[in-house]
Amino acid sequence: QAPDTSPPLRNEAAVRVLRGRMKGIQGHCNSCYMDAALFRQGPAWVVPFLFSCTSVVDSMLFKPFPLCDRNVQSILRDEIVTPLRTTGFVHAGSMMHLREQLTEKGQCSSFTNAEKDPEEFLTLIMHQLLGIEPLLRLQSGGQEQDCYCYQIFMDKQEDLVVPDVQQLVERSFLSSELKLVEIPSCFIIQMPRFGKEYKMFSKIIPSLELDITDLLLDSPRECCVCGDVATLECS
Repeated sequence: QAPDTSPPLRNEAAVRVLRGRMKGIQGHCNSCYMDAALFRQGPAWVVPFLFSCTSVVDSMLFKPFPLCDRNVQSILRDEIVTPLRTTGFVHAGSMMHLREQLTEKGQCSSFTNAEKDPEEFLTLIMHQLLGIEPLLRLQSGGQEQDCYCYQIFMDKQEDLVVPDVQQLVERSFLSSELKLVEIPSCFIIQMPRFGKEYKMFSKIIPSLELDITDLLLDSPRECCVCGDVATLECS
């Protein structure tokens, strides 16, 4: 029985709790879309996503949002996030409990057995079930749009063989003529590598830091010619 609350894992504690056999989220019956969104683990390394090593969206777990589904919130907090932070392992049964709730609340029978899009899962759980505000504000062509995650769309580019996340985000924003209206509290990015069939890149290198200076709308930047504050931007 895990305690009611536990802080996200950091540094040596994260390595000690999360690395090794029988760690992470146990996969079962096409659950990878959800496992990867909540936590992703490889053979000798860990890449935390929403909860294991960060508290940026912990409000999803504790705040009494006006539209919040208390049952989904408690399952996510008590059966998934807390065990992940304390023991480093989440049983597939706990994930199925959440998937059954998503099937019931989302009026979609395939959440328990089919491969789903991570964006669909995140939008359902954040917007419809927990009622939190959108995490991103984007602008394109003078029109603003709110969303919970950003999916990279771009044409295949021959000069990018093994790209990093920084390159993909910058090129995707450029090709779609997008800007961030404000600095996001949480920037969730879906890579162009997902599903059983589609793999645009064989590998993508994680960028440990993401520079969004050139992606921000009306952000003061230095002119690359004279060094003063820039007044014009060339794509």
